[in-house]
Amino acid sequence: MTKPMLKLVPQEPPPIDILQVPRTTPTRKPNAAYRPREYLTPTEMDALLEAARKMRHGHRDATMLLVAYRHGFRASEVCDLRWDQIDLDQARLHVRRVKRGTPSTHPISGDELRSLRRLRRESAAHSDFVFVSERKAPFSTAGFARLVERAGKEAGLAFKCHPDMLRHACGYKLANDGHDTRALQHYMGHKNIQHTVRYSELSATRFNNFWK
Repeated sequence: MTKPMLKLVPQEPPPIDILQVPRTTPTRKPNAAYRPREYLTPTEMDALLEAARKMRHGHRDATMLLVAYRHGFRASEVCDLRWDQIDLDQARLHVRRVKRGTPSTHPISGDELRSLRRLRRESAAHSDFVFVSERKAPFSTAGFARLVERAGKEAGLAFKCHPDMLRHACGYKLANDGHDTRALQHYMGHKNIQHTVRYSELSATRFNNFWK
C-alpha cells in the first residue's frame, strides 16, 4: 500500500523590518558641506554675468541670469517667462509666481530693458517664450541649472552655483539696500512673511549704528 503524498503548503517569508535593513543609497550631505551660503553677493553676480556673456550664447545666457536675479525668479518661473508678460514700451514685467506665490508687476531697469529688446530683435523663432534653446524649444529647468553651474565655473567661483542662489541673491541685495520687509515680501511673491524675514535677518544694514 502506497503512502499518500503530502501536499506542500508554501510558507510566506517572515516580514522584513525596513528599519533594520542597512541603507545602500548614499545620503546627501547638508548644503553647508557644498557651499558657504545659499546666495550670491553683488560682486559674485557681476562675475557670473560677465562669464555668461563670454559663453556660446552669451547674450541670451547673460540676459536670462540677469532677469532671474533682478526679479527673484525661481528656475521654473524664468523658464516659463513669456513675451506677453513683458511690456517693453512701459518697462514693466508681469510676474507670475509658482507655489501659490503672489503675482505682482515689477519695473524693468535700463540695462535689463536694452538686453530684452536686443534679444527680441535677434530671436528668429518668434516664440511665445522669452528664453529658448538651440532647438527653439522653451528652456527646461534642468537646462537652466546647467547654465548657472557652467557660468559659475567660468566665473571662477569656489563653489557650485544653482538657480535658487540667484533668487536668494535678489532677496539679500534688496534687504541690504534697506527696503521695507513688507514691500520685499510682495516683490518676492511670498505668501508668508516668515519666508521674507530670513533676508532681513542677515542684512548687514541692521547693525550700521551699533558702533556709532
